[in-house]
Amino acid sequence: MKLARLAEAAGIAIEGGEDIAVSGFAIDHRKVAPGTVFGAFQGSAVNGEDYISQAVAAGAVAVVAQPEATVEGAVHIAEDTPRRAFALLAAQYFTPVPKTIVAVTGTNGKTSTVEMTRQLWRMAGERAASIGTLGVTTPDESVSTGLTTPDIVTFLSNMSGLAREGVTHVAYEASSHGLSQYRNEGLPVAAAAFTNFSRDHLDYHGTMDEYFEAKMRLFDEVVDAGGTAVVWTGNSEWTAQAIERARQRELRLFTVGEQGEDIRLRARTPTQLGQELEIEHAGETRKLRLPLIGEYQVANALTAAGLAIATGTDPAAVWDGVSRLQPVRGRLERAVITATGAPVYVDYAHTPDALEAALAALRPHVEGRLLCIFGAGGDRDTGKRAPMGEVASRMADAVIVTDDNPRGEDPAAIRGQVLEGAGDNAREMADRREAIREVIESAAAKDIVLIAGKGHETGQIIGSGENMRVEPFDDVQVARECAAQISKNAWGATE
Repeated sequence: MKLARLAEAAGIAIEGGEDIAVSGFAIDHRKVAPGTVFGAFQGSAVNGEDYISQAVAAGAVAVVAQPEATVEGAVHIAEDTPRRAFALLAAQYFTPVPKTIVAVTGTNGKTSTVEMTRQLWRMAGERAASIGTLGVTTPDESVSTGLTTPDIVTFLSNMSGLAREGVTHVAYEASSHGLSQYRNEGLPVAAAAFTNFSRDHLDYHGTMDEYFEAKMRLFDEVVDAGGTAVVWTGNSEWTAQAIERARQRELRLFTVGEQGEDIRLRARTPTQLGQELEIEHAGETRKLRLPLIGEYQVANALTAAGLAIATGTDPAAVWDGVSRLQPVRGRLERAVITATGAPVYVDYAHTPDALEAALAALRPHVEGRLLCIFGAGGDRDTGKRAPMGEVASRMADAVIVTDDNPRGEDPAAIRGQVLEGAGDNAREMADRREAIREVIESAAAKDIVLIAGKGHETGQIIGSGENMRVEPFDDVQVARECAAQISKNAWGATE
């Protein structure tokens, strides 16, 4: 494809390029081959402009960079916002794409909502996929791991690859980082959802207002004009602002929740293995059985239902699908039931709000004690550590603060900051495996255990830079191993 044609389709003005053939796109100069369009962006740690000459030497035919950048030997596509221009160009190259695409933003619930949307589409007969923290989940349930929002080249390449495999529907997570860095631009997004908003990533965004503005790019710029904004109606000033932003853009508003006008949650009753819901949609009241525990799973499931209905799925098929939804990896995933009969759940909660939501989800099912293990990541927002300690101590009966991806920080210092917010029912134990083993061993028949923080992750990140290493660690697997060993020891003791 010719560069001039790509630029015209993307609405970007360039000089020349009619005879320049484009063979690919790259934002890493080491991946440049002859015919590549290179994106040279200024990042927090690396400045891509420093590698322009190397990219050109490797065969780059055009460089997208700020106007003041020096580009010799290739077409300089000079843009004040080079990440966005690069994304728009790349989106014209990576075709075809699935015909129905939706995106989900919010602090918590993105992963579950996109995966539940995929499940609802699949159960309605569509070939559907999801992209997010869990990676790419395809119609045959296979998963390739990845970042919440991969780089724009990977993202668009994945989308095009899915379309070539016959996928027609895709739901993807739109993280604040991805939105602020234009990592998911240029595609036709029919509907976008806003789940909730609370403190996270302030080490990157600085303030809550800046964090919210990053999220709102989804409504302001990414979703199609005339598209649908699906909003979970919580009692939050941020939710009200999200609704207002959708109205300002003149998007079709589809609200869900206890105050929802399109899907209204009338009642919720916890059961042993899930919950019974009474909802109202299109003037009709119906009762559903959701086979997932936790109030916030209701929000995720009904928001996913809203996305499916907003994109044309038959509501009857959607409600039938809700009753058959499967749990998402690492999201209140039941890892094991101990020999005493105590269920052990693993959840990705790593913010104060998410931890509170996970504990609140389990509390109605607890007849004995609610036991919690969690930690806080290193080289991340330090301001959320003490609040996480406060939440855990207040919501659980006994708490162990352990290590969770300490990265380049002193693990003991991180634990200390968490414990500053905790009460007398909290203590620390550095070794995460030993902490899990101890709490499982102490859990009685009517207790419930929550292991929070890592969720689907399969490694413990220690150190940073050149000294960083990832040690294998899967909370679900470790919980099962510990429970099995404790059970074996108990049987051995009785023989």
